[in-house]
Amino acid sequence: MLVSFLDSVKYVGHLVPISFLRIFLGYYYLQSAMLKYTSDFLNKPKIAETISEFLPLSQAPEWYKVIITTQMIPQWQILAFLITGFEFAIAISYLIGYVVRPVAVLGVLLSLNMIFIMGPAFEDLNKTFLALHFVMAWIGAGRCLGVDYYFYKRRRGLWW
Repeated sequence: MLVSFLDSVKYVGHLVPISFLRIFLGYYYLQSAMLKYTSDFLNKPKIAETISEFLPLSQAPEWYKVIITTQMIPQWQILAFLITGFEFAIAISYLIGYVVRPVAVLGVLLSLNMIFIMGPAFEDLNKTFLALHFVMAWIGAGRCLGVDYYFYKRRRGLWW
C-alpha cells in the first residue's frame, strides 16, 4: 500500500496540485464539522432560524421551498446531524484520498442544498465549493497522494 502511495506521484504526478486542493478542502470541511460539533449547532435551532430568514429570498424552485418548510425546518436536528456528518465524511475522504468520486458527488449535493438554504453571505463560497466538488469527481483526485490509486491500479472502475 505504501509503495502504491509513492507510485501515485510517479504515474499521476500531474494531479499533485489537484491533490493539494483536495487536502485543503478536506481540512476546511474537518474544521467546519468540528466547529459545528463542538458548538451549539446540534442543540439549538440555528439552522432552522437561518433557513426561515433566507427562504423567501432564495432562488430555489418552489417545490424545493415546500420541502424545506414542511420537512427540513420542523426536523432541524436531523438536518443539523446530516450536515455535520456529511462534512465529516467529506473531510475524511478528501484527507486520505479514499472514494473521492462518490464523496465528491455527496459534496455537490451538500453544496447545492447550502446554496438554497443559507444566506447570501455564503452563496459565493458554496458556488465555488460546488465547482470544486465537480472537479474532484471528474478528475478522480484521490489517485495522487491518496489511497484511491491503490484500488485504481488493481480494479479499474468508475469509483476510483
